[in-house]
Amino acid sequence: MTNRRTPTSHPDQLQFDQLNPDGADEERIERLVSERVAQRFEAEAFHWRLRLVAIETCMLGVLMLAAGFLLGHPAMMVVRASLIVAGSCFATGILLLSLSAAAGRLLSRLGKGRVI
Repeated sequence: MTNRRTPTSHPDQLQFDQLNPDGADEERIERLVSERVAQRFEAEAFHWRLRLVAIETCMLGVLMLAAGFLLGHPAMMVVRASLIVAGSCFATGILLLSLSAAAGRLLSRLGKGRVI
C-alpha cells in the first residue's frame, strides 16, 4: 500500500499547469524567472552592503580603541572617541547605502521611460 499525496506548492511558486504545454510560453517563463532572480539578487546585494557597513564600523571602532590605548591616552577619552568614529562611520555608510539604492531606482525608472 503506497501513500500518494499530491505535492503542495508554495504560494509564490509559478504554476506550470496553467501554461500551455506546447512550448509557446517559454519566453514568458524565461522572463518571469529572470525577474524573480533579479529581485532576489537585488535583495541579497542590499544585505551584503549592509554587512559591509557593519564590519567597517566595527573595524574603525576597534582601531580607534587600539590606537588610543597604545598612545597612552585616558580610557574614557579613547572610548568616547572610538564610539564617535564608529557612529559617524555607520551613519555615513547607511547614508551612502540609501543614496545608492535611490539612484539605482531612479536610473531604472529613467530606463523604463517614467520618472514620476
